Amino acid sequence: MRRRILITAAAASGVLALTACGGGGGGAGGDLEGRGDITIWYSNNEAEIAWGKQMVEAWNAENPDEQVKAQEIPAGASSEEVIGAAITAGNAPCLVFNTSPAAVPGFERQGGLVNLSDFEDGDDYITARSGELADQYRSEDEGFYQLPWKSNPVMIFYNKAMFEEAGLDPENPKLSTYDEFLETARTLKDAGVADYAINPAPTSEFFQSWFDFYPLYAAQTGGTQLVEDGKATFDDENGKAVSDFWRTLYEEQLAGNEQYQGDAFADGYAAMAIVGPWAVSVYGDSVEWGAVPVPTEAGTAPEETWTFSDAKNIGMFTACENKATAWDVLKFATSEEQDGAWLEETGQMPLRQDLTGTYPEYFEANPAYEQFGDQAARTVEVPNVTSSVEIWQAFRDGYSKSVIFGETPVDTFLTDTAAEVDELAAG
Repeated sequence: MRRRILITAAAASGVLALTACGGGGGGAGGDLEGRGDITIWYSNNEAEIAWGKQMVEAWNAENPDEQVKAQEIPAGASSEEVIGAAITAGNAPCLVFNTSPAAVPGFERQGGLVNLSDFEDGDDYITARSGELADQYRSEDEGFYQLPWKSNPVMIFYNKAMFEEAGLDPENPKLSTYDEFLETARTLKDAGVADYAINPAPTSEFFQSWFDFYPLYAAQTGGTQLVEDGKATFDDENGKAVSDFWRTLYEEQLAGNEQYQGDAFADGYAAMAIVGPWAVSVYGDSVEWGAVPVPTEAGTAPEETWTFSDAKNIGMFTACENKATAWDVLKFATSEEQDGAWLEETGQMPLRQDLTGTYPEYFEANPAYEQFGDQAARTVEVPNVTSSVEIWQAFRDGYSKSVIFGETPVDTFLTDTAAEVDELAAG
């Protein structure tokens, strides 16, 4: 997990650099009918490489005249920075199976991404596979410049041994409402089982709010994004409820406002964490953990609770000469069969309708993942707007000053930051 945090931080700097770029680069490079060999990139994650290799072998065995050459994303400060440089140079691969939704607006602005809706069956394929969730990934012109691929819906992981030591029920923890969560957090702190009840990273990178404020805001609002219809949504009673909840955790030192060097949950520094299903294999048997949905003010049934998606998607790049082949490969790689292979290999959730109903044998054999499979149907993505990263940085700056460090009132933070976000979204 530590490695994941470092990679994410590096990616953040790359996304910020990209969004500062203007247009240019890329180039249309062939129409949508071109066929022949293509190149694809995938993540350097071991499990994802294993999946990618078998997918490519299966395609190549069936398509001798349209071969796929696959490789890991080349080394760089971040994958987003490498992709952006390839767009500028005009030598991006046809497909990248590791495209951050936050980076898509910047890649679009560079002229680097193909609108998948321009394929005759583009919209129909994407919406049939992902259902209503797909609409969150549309760009401002209503086109799909990314295929919603896989998510890591975040939930509350908790340390059962610590809960039991503190006299709490480790099988049925009281974490559903804000009041329950705070009372449980106080009990953990008073019992001295960990330094903090929960300890999300208090650092200033724009993406950190995806793992504290945003999951709870998604849950509290039943699936509202930070920006909708070009306007900030969070300057209301829901944004205030979430912010006040986190402010209480920091004010009572139930969460820490100094950076921890390591994995706070794995190291026993915190009794809870907000993480996705990738953590199941990371923690394994080293922590006796349980997982529950993120809390809401009044409490929400698990089957109705929303959260942040933490998704990565697939982009097709305009430098690709053989786009028809690339589109067929993209559909092959996200078929029911390959999504099942992905689930088996990585434990990450394909952005596919009725996931648990489609793969009942997998979830029966892997019950630790079943609640994440169910949660994947109710996830919120970052807003797909041109200034997405700048908006999140403005939000994080205001949130840090007010909620984490208590330097400004929550009401002031919400109003001032919403005005700044509205201005960025309009630009």
